[in-house]
Amino acid sequence: MATTSTLARTVLERFPAGGPRGSWSAEEYAASQRAQGTNAQVVMDLRTDQFLVVTDTATQ
Repeated sequence: MATTSTLARTVLERFPAGGPRGSWSAEEYAASQRAQGTNAQVVMDLRTDQFLVVTDTATQ
């Protein structure tokens, strides 16, 4: 029997995909969050054409 699990993610920040050439705002933001101890990752939301900085942990 196959099991699936749902991973809840919290969106920390959103960045437009059409940013200036050579600009990595989402990656820079995620790196600063990781430096502060938050496990942040950048994912692409194709539906909204945005980069999302997300974490697997709940934030308040």
